[in-house]
Amino acid sequence: MSKTIDVAVIGGGPAGLAAALALVRSRKHVALYDCWPPRNATASEVRGFVTQDGTPPEEVRRLGREDLASYETFELHDDDRVRAVRGEHDRFVITSEHGEAIARRILLCVGICDQLPDIPGYRELWGTSVFQCPHCHGWERKDRAFGYLANDAAGVDWSLLLRGWTRDLVVFTSAAFDVPAALIARLDRARIRLEQRRVVALEAKSNELSAVVVDGGVRVPREVLFVRPPQIQTKLVRELGVKLDSRDRVHVDERGETSIRGIYAAGDLMMAEHGALAAAAAGARVAHELDEAFTRELVLAGER
Repeated sequence: MSKTIDVAVIGGGPAGLAAALALVRSRKHVALYDCWPPRNATASEVRGFVTQDGTPPEEVRRLGREDLASYETFELHDDDRVRAVRGEHDRFVITSEHGEAIARRILLCVGICDQLPDIPGYRELWGTSVFQCPHCHGWERKDRAFGYLANDAAGVDWSLLLRGWTRDLVVFTSAAFDVPAALIARLDRARIRLEQRRVVALEAKSNELSAVVVDGGVRVPREVLFVRPPQIQTKLVRELGVKLDSRDRVHVDERGETSIRGIYAAGDLMMAEHGALAAAAAGARVAHELDEAFTRELVLAGER
């Protein structure tokens, strides 16, 4: 078993990279475990990230790793999936595909898993013309024919936001719920069309969305579809048994520490606001909080 490391950062996306950088700069021995496919793997560029707007996701990750490689207290466990974490505060045993390690603190930056519906054509268009976030993808597709597949009545009301990028918007309910009359009137006032028949398929032309097909084979021409699919925590987080909040996000205190002492969380798994920049900011903030508490303990124990 390798020597004890100060902090194991699990997850190598924007949150994990920013957290690892903050921690190595605080003279902590950091191991970054990176294996999970990133949520934005199908996206062609990262948007809204200051200095990196339009940069491909894999390039952002490469640059982040390059920054970290210059610090002598950093080690990268690439393509090394963490299978389990056991132990307790100050001595966690990490079991990964390549062996075991001991870490005094854990920072979870593993993101969250999108549950994509079983609609023909959906997965093939995910990340190219089917998107979650208009702040990330709305500008490049502004003034085109938008669609929005809502999960519930509250989601229907959310569609008003999409009108900031287009005047041509159709909201699809897929016959999954009833829309109150007052909400229908609200959509009419916003010049948003409502399609309540069940969505049966997405059609593509040249690998781009061309139509949403509803019951009866009716084609509703659309060029972009926004969705907000249900999400679940990763297997690792579920098996750890950390407390989740009412929205199934990892519950953390004001410092980013979970219900298990010594295990922290940052990024999409613990917050509703998603995006590369938000995740990186959360990673850096929680890393600083972790480091402040950890350093105080080390100094008072005579270890620093």
